[in-house]
Amino acid sequence: MIFKPKCVLPIIQIGKYILYPVVTIAILYYIIRMLLDVKNLNAGLEDGKQILNDLNIQIGQGETHVLMGPNGAGKSSLGHTLMGNPVYKVTSGKILFNDQDITEEAADKRAKLGMFMSFQSPLEVPGISLEAFIRSALQQKTGEHVKLFQFQKELKANMELLSMNPDYAKRDLNVGFSGGERKKSEILQLLMLKPSFAILDETDSGLDVDAVRFVAKGIEEYKKQTNGSLLIITHTTKILEGLSIDKTHIIVKGHIVKTGDGNLFKEINEKGFEEFINK
Repeated sequence: MIFKPKCVLPIIQIGKYILYPVVTIAILYYIIRMLLDVKNLNAGLEDGKQILNDLNIQIGQGETHVLMGPNGAGKSSLGHTLMGNPVYKVTSGKILFNDQDITEEAADKRAKLGMFMSFQSPLEVPGISLEAFIRSALQQKTGEHVKLFQFQKELKANMELLSMNPDYAKRDLNVGFSGGERKKSEILQLLMLKPSFAILDETDSGLDVDAVRFVAKGIEEYKKQTNGSLLIITHTTKILEGLSIDKTHIIVKGHIVKTGDGNLFKEINEKGFEEFINK
C-alpha cells in the first residue's frame, strides 16, 4: 500500500540553507505558539533611571514561566512595563503580543487584547464594589452586555473555590480587606476575566499557608479553564508546587542572566542568587 499525502509540505530556503518538512513544521509550530515576545527591551522611570537592560523573554501559548531575582532586580518593573504602566518608559526594544507590536499601546488596550496583571500590593478603590468592578471590566473587554444571572452564578462558584466570603462581592473593592483577601480578590478577577496571558506579581507574598493553598488552587483552575499563559514573579516556591513550570528566568540588574527549566527555581530555593549576582 502506497501512502499519498493530500498536501505537499513546504520547503523553506533561507540563503544557502534548505529546511525540509520536519524542520519547517517545527518552525511553524514555534511561530504559531508564540504569545509574548520581548525583544531587547530597555526601560526605566520617567526621571531617566534605567531599570531594564536589553531584556529578552519569549512565552508560548499555555506556558507557565517563573521570574525570580534578588530585591531590586527589576522583576515588578518588567511586569508593569509589559502592562503599559505609564510610570515606566520604554527607551528601545519591542513588546510583541500575539504577533502585534504593543510597545506603545496603553494599558487598557493591552487588557482588551488579553493581558492581565495581579498586583503585589492591591489598592483600595472606594465607591465601586468588587462585583461591579469585575462586571464592568468584563464588559470593557468583550464590548458586550454581561448577563447578570450567569455572571453572578460564575462569581459565586469562583468565590467558593477561593474560600471567599460571598459578602465581599458587595463590598468596595479591597476596602477593609485583609492582605489575604486582597490577593484572593486578584485571583478572582483572573478567573472571571480569563485573560490569555497573566502576570502574577508576588501573589503569594505575605500570605499564610491556607491562603497560599487557595490562591494556588485558583491559579490551577485558571490554567485548566483557559490554557492561558503565566509569568509568575515570586521569591518563594510555595505557590508553584501544584503547577507545571516550563521555564524559569533569573533577572539581575534588569537583565535575564539565566533561563532554565522547571528545576531551576528549586535550585534557587536551595542555593539563592549569589552565583548570579557575582557574575
